Amino acid sequence: MDYSDIFLILTSSAGLLHGFLFAVYLLFLKKKKSLTNNLLGLVLIFMGFRIGKSILLYFKHDLEPFLICVGLAFILLIGPFLRWYFKGMTNSKFKLSKIHISEIIPFAIVFGLSFLIAKYWFGDDNKMAIIIFGSILIFSYLHLLAYIFLCYRTLRIAKRTFHKNSYTKSQKSIFNWLNLLVISSFIIWISYFLNIIENTVPYIIGPILYSLVVYFLTFKAFQLNITDNSGDAFNTNDDIVLFEKISKLIIEEEKYLDTDISLAYLSKLVGATTQKTSEVINEYSNGNYNDFINFHRVQKAKEFLKSIEGEKLTIASVAFDVGFNSLSSFNAAFKKFEGVTPSIYKKNNTL
Repeated sequence: MDYSDIFLILTSSAGLLHGFLFAVYLLFLKKKKSLTNNLLGLVLIFMGFRIGKSILLYFKHDLEPFLICVGLAFILLIGPFLRWYFKGMTNSKFKLSKIHISEIIPFAIVFGLSFLIAKYWFGDDNKMAIIIFGSILIFSYLHLLAYIFLCYRTLRIAKRTFHKNSYTKSQKSIFNWLNLLVISSFIIWISYFLNIIENTVPYIIGPILYSLVVYFLTFKAFQLNITDNSGDAFNTNDDIVLFEKISKLIIEEEKYLDTDISLAYLSKLVGATTQKTSEVINEYSNGNYNDFINFHRVQKAKEFLKSIEGEKLTIASVAFDVGFNSLSSFNAAFKKFEGVTPSIYKKNNTL
């Protein structure tokens, strides 16, 4: 075994181990237990078995047909569990039922047949065995492709159900995550499928791609806080009503102009706890309480700065008129939302 082979083994095996560890975290170590985390963990384990078989086959060409067929069988599990994961992440009411068992029948059949396969069947003179094996191979990959398409379709339907401009922070995270998952799954699928077409792509490319993908997806999962999210993010509840009440007070009644407006005072006005008010603002305004208030103050300040009277107003007077307690906090908030200082904005927009 030369250095290139050692490098390939380390690269592909590292991703395999990482995928298993992430699966263990989701299944056993994650404090918040959920159906979706369990489904994702199982998908990673099934992928791990499939990738593990690929690594063994690449470096040990006389691998037992039994192990090869078991690897193909696990492909038939990945699709259904991935689709159920997509359903669970986009529908709070999704639950596994008896009808879902029918989707794993192809796996059960191929897995059972694996125990009946003998190595000598694959001699050059046994064309029937080769045809059967080839048919199972093609079926397994087309089966997975069909399920990847169903996952994509589930995602599209969920997106159409909710207006893009009204996505909450959690919903955006879920949609971004599922987009990445569909694309990643298809990339891995196509690398394997191209291999069976006259070795268009080297067989080891699949495990290497999986390693890169699983590292990337793990990073994105924690960045998007996806292991704490599920279909509950799409529940119709009273939160949107509370946010509309908050928005009416802050925006329509211009409570943001009050320099003494606080989260506690606002919560009292809407009849909610400070924690609940903060959670709702964070979810539906895509920012925290201070950002929510300061954004609308800055919008009002822009109106002043662009008006004819704006030439007579100082930056400080505008800042205090829209509810800021200091010029420095006004300048910082204005630049955060508009990208320029108030003085530059005034200079460029005064009529």
